[in-house]
Amino acid sequence: MSKKARQDFCTECRKNTEYEIIKQVKQEIIRDRKYEFIFTTAICKECGEEMDISGLTDLNIAEMDRQYREAEQIISIEDIEKLMDIYHMGKAPLSLALGFGEVTISRYLDGQMPSKNYSDIMKNALASPEYMEKLLKQNRERVGKTAYKKAMKAVGELKELFEISDKMLVSIAYIFEQMQEVTPLVLQKMLYYVQGIYMVLFDMPLFSEKCYAWQHGPVYEKVYFLFKDFKYNPIDDNRFALFNGKSEKLAENEKMVIDLVIKTFGRYSGKVLESITHNERPWRDARKGYDCTEPSRVLIEEEDMKSYFKEISGRYGIDSVEGLNGYIKSHFCS
Repeated sequence: MSKKARQDFCTECRKNTEYEIIKQVKQEIIRDRKYEFIFTTAICKECGEEMDISGLTDLNIAEMDRQYREAEQIISIEDIEKLMDIYHMGKAPLSLALGFGEVTISRYLDGQMPSKNYSDIMKNALASPEYMEKLLKQNRERVGKTAYKKAMKAVGELKELFEISDKMLVSIAYIFEQMQEVTPLVLQKMLYYVQGIYMVLFDMPLFSEKCYAWQHGPVYEKVYFLFKDFKYNPIDDNRFALFNGKSEKLAENEKMVIDLVIKTFGRYSGKVLESITHNERPWRDARKGYDCTEPSRVLIEEEDMKSYFKEISGRYGIDSVEGLNGYIKSHFCS
């Protein structure tokens, strides 16, 4: 079936004509500064003039707002809403807690652009429960008892929730950025392979957390408890806005290893990855004496992981996508 042509009324041709959608770079002056924005434009195929198509104006206004905020590093409306959600605060209490006027957050949610200074305050509160705690204590009298109590409880839960090492945190953040959907089961297996491969290539662990031989494969316990509520579903929660920007702290060699794992193991479901780990020596040796369905909390020694992946590196090569894909395929053919 042929694709239906786009048609609408062209004011230049004075009739319905076909048009094409293109991306155009346009310059705009905002606060005495010149910016370049990428707009979506409809062009008449007959006269070549721009056409006014329903919905495109609103789309371009929203896109201009997004691109401007990105260029000036201004917080998005979506992230302000996340800030309200993770600290369980309404517009007015959040405004007061941050040291703003009572209606400031309402104005920002209606589209008013915050200053860079106010934007940075909100970004820092979103990135750090400790920073938010400091602001709450400074503005306690303004916030009110009920709102203060709820927000401080949320701060405490977030601080407890993120009791994992910085390197583990930034590794998870990078995986979230690079993959569209990540379930807790997939994340656990990705971290396991990142750790094993990194130890062989760089002769040291990437993160300090210990790995355990649980029933469903290798597990980093603190990470499990962080995401357990999602069960087999993709991880999606406003609390994890705290991960935003954390991956910038990763070194290039660390990103390289995570990228290798994403491009290979990251193509498979959690159950497939679980099956592969069940056939690998580190998990099997740690589980000796346990029934396949029996829960356990036995440590998978890092030296066992390193020894195994060093052996795999000798047979397949673990410093390339081709080598890792060859290793993965060997499990399907066995």
